[in-house]
Amino acid sequence: MTAINEAFRKLKSRGEAALIGYVTAGDPEPQVTPKIAEALIKGGVDILELGLPFSDPIADGPTIQAASVRALNAGTTPRKVLEMARAIRKRNDVPIVVMTYYNPVFRMGLNSFFDLAKDCMVDGVIVPDLPVEEAGDYRKAAGACGVDTIFLAAPSTSTQRLRKIVECTSGFLYLVSHFGVTGTKAAVEESTIQLIKHVLPYTKEHVPLAVGFGVSKPEHARCIIEAGADGVIVGSAFVNIVHRNQGNIGRMLEELRDAACKLKEAIMH
Repeated sequence: MTAINEAFRKLKSRGEAALIGYVTAGDPEPQVTPKIAEALIKGGVDILELGLPFSDPIADGPTIQAASVRALNAGTTPRKVLEMARAIRKRNDVPIVVMTYYNPVFRMGLNSFFDLAKDCMVDGVIVPDLPVEEAGDYRKAAGACGVDTIFLAAPSTSTQRLRKIVECTSGFLYLVSHFGVTGTKAAVEESTIQLIKHVLPYTKEHVPLAVGFGVSKPEHARCIIEAGADGVIVGSAFVNIVHRNQGNIGRMLEELRDAACKLKEAIMH
């Protein structure tokens, strides 16, 4: 059983859902990321998602795009992100997932990337622009290193393709809650609730279901969990806090911890 599977199992036994927190690694500077991770974990984040900054993040909205630019300008590289994961993992039991586009993985080479990911104690990897149909070699390399391959499903995913994605994903299935890119939303749309209910029969008894894109408030998280999801993924809300407080790291960490605490409390039972 992988660390991610074990985390979901423990949470379920306690009647809790998973809070998965995303931050862009290296934003605002590489040395701050481990401190941000500690603040989120203290606040209640159960799984930490580190975004590997990329120059053309097609799935991300303006908030995370800007964070990627800041991180790249600060000298963040794929190798540095993986080393950040190791530094964080050595101090915490919380599983770490790296979210990256395929180009950095391709340039490093599949085996080299996953060998380093394993050495840096990374538990799972998400690649939004890698289709499941073309992921055979990728899954093989990840599996050989004990790293979960986390695929995404979207509102437009056909039933036939959803079955294939559920069959191939491990750790959890990342369900994109709405069309478009990442970013905070005012409310959870009814279409998101119906989407969760549509996907649940395929994931139940197979893999945990985590919902992301637009989740930013405790009431959003509660609504999604009450609809049946096993976890919620919060990204832009945390990245916004980092952006607002670049000049005051202490206040940044306090706000991150507080925001994570409120989100976690909303999905405890």
